[in-house]
Amino acid sequence: MHERLSFFVRRDSPIHSLNPMTKVVLAFSLVLIAFSSPWYWTPLTIFLLVIVPLTLIGKVAREYWNFFFKVILPTVLVLFIMQALFLPGESKIIFDIFGLEITELSARLAFRNATRIAVMVSSFTILLLTTHPSELMSDLTRRGLPGQFAYVIISSLQIIPQMQAKAQTIISAQRSRGLDTQSSFLRRAGSLIPLVGPLVFGSLVEVEERAIAIEARGFTSPKTKTSLHEIPDTSTDKRIRWLLAAFVLISLALRLWPS
Repeated sequence: MHERLSFFVRRDSPIHSLNPMTKVVLAFSLVLIAFSSPWYWTPLTIFLLVIVPLTLIGKVAREYWNFFFKVILPTVLVLFIMQALFLPGESKIIFDIFGLEITELSARLAFRNATRIAVMVSSFTILLLTTHPSELMSDLTRRGLPGQFAYVIISSLQIIPQMQAKAQTIISAQRSRGLDTQSSFLRRAGSLIPLVGPLVFGSLVEVEERAIAIEARGFTSPKTKTSLHEIPDTSTDKRIRWLLAAFVLISLALRLWPS
């Protein structure tokens, strides 16, 4: 599996060496804690004290921040503004223009929701940057997950980078034939039509080719499958997973305690 068809970045780091299931549990645990914690500042704390150090420990800070400023930050800002303006909140007005009001309560709720989304997307971004899809699929099937489900999960994780790679190939081919893709906005918008056709039809052909390939390799065979590459699951991985599960339970308990 070619690495350019996934988000995975090969590095020699402690995060990369963890078992794929440990990283999956880590991602889900951070999301569950961020969404279940009763304190509005918890997601921001997770982002600053967990997400940011993980990008440094995993040696994927450059790739993560590139994705953060291009995708995560714009999404979070739009979400914050929309929710701050339209969430109900009977409290002190801190911003009022043209009848649009932002109250202290609506700003706090919007901030909490926006940082939750930032933690959720960031957690899975780190998972994808530090985990090779083939290793994740092998580990999931080894643990008893049916191959069909594992394949659906891996295909979903790969669809965006695959579409990006295919789109870039088509753009380069069209540009070599004289298609204008770098001038004014209107001309670039018009150039989308010759791009979309090959991209869509090429993706459909690729789906059929994949189906033929996995059938040829006995994907649906009921026989137990073996792997040449054994993925280690150390005692440290197991301790980390149990510790993360404990943190999630504590967060849920704190959320339910006042009631």
